Amino acid sequence: MNNMQNTFTWGNLGNIVIVIPLLLVVAALLIYHVRKSRNAVRLLSSKQWAKHFLLNFSPARLYLKAFFFMVGATFLLTTLLHPRWSKKEETVMQQGRDLFIALDVSRSMLVADCEPNRLECAKAKIKTLVKSLSSERVGLLLFSGTAFVQCPLTSDYNAFFMFLDQVDVETIASGTTALDQVIKKVLDAYATMESRKTKLLVAFTDGEDFSSNLASLKQQVMDQHLHIFAVGVGTTEGAPIPLLNVDGKQVGHIKDKKGSVVISRLNEGILHNIADYSGGTYVRMTADDSDVKTIAAKVASFEKEKLGDKRFSTPEEQYPYFLAVSFVSFMLEWLL
Repeated sequence: MNNMQNTFTWGNLGNIVIVIPLLLVVAALLIYHVRKSRNAVRLLSSKQWAKHFLLNFSPARLYLKAFFFMVGATFLLTTLLHPRWSKKEETVMQQGRDLFIALDVSRSMLVADCEPNRLECAKAKIKTLVKSLSSERVGLLLFSGTAFVQCPLTSDYNAFFMFLDQVDVETIASGTTALDQVIKKVLDAYATMESRKTKLLVAFTDGEDFSSNLASLKQQVMDQHLHIFAVGVGTTEGAPIPLLNVDGKQVGHIKDKKGSVVISRLNEGILHNIADYSGGTYVRMTADDSDVKTIAAKVASFEKEKLGDKRFSTPEEQYPYFLAVSFVSFMLEWLL
């Protein structure tokens, strides 16, 4: 579907710093030429022997020639500004895949067994993953004991990154991780999109799960064909969980009832299990981008679907009209 909008714009207005000085030079040279010609005519008209040379001279023609030359030069130089006075609107069908990305924001994500901590490492990996995607809509969910949508599905990656950047220490929940909550949230979201065949979830978590309903969701995940990709954040050796005060500053480490420092470790077993029965993949977060490349390749292997129609405007260059006016003006100047 196409239609036209008539709006005058300049495609390269920055060239005006070149166009205006050149036009001033042309105008100055024309003024100099006209004055010099008039002075020459005035001088010759006082000589009896030279009067026959001035029989065909016309001051009006002199001015007209200068006028047409100036018009031709103006329109010629204006083409450098790329004039546009219409836009062609087109509607194209967008194809891609819907991908939910879930980020664990439980207290254990503050553990510093990767630099600077698990949360920041996961955020950096998410950005790398999204940048490697093509034509996908992405949504961001945050989860700990509960799950909520931080950013709805969007193809505007800059907006997605803005919502992701808002996740920091203050976002960290005081509770533990419940993977069943985020999986249920994604299942509910896809249930509202009945036509979707490809249903994808990538979860960035340390796998320390305290779900009460994860096993009962297994059949629902398989029935709805939700493919879950899990990225294990942290190390199996683990590290203490920081204890923060109300200002978000570390004042120690979390301890159990016996007074021993709690060590948080990456639990790969449960993440492997979820990825396996859902037809997804589990990868452990790596120092390089091999983990993200694996996930991106898996996502790309799924069939693209129609995501909707998108309208965009294409500016149309109109400089040929300016060149035509310039050519006609120079021709008239030459014929006079």
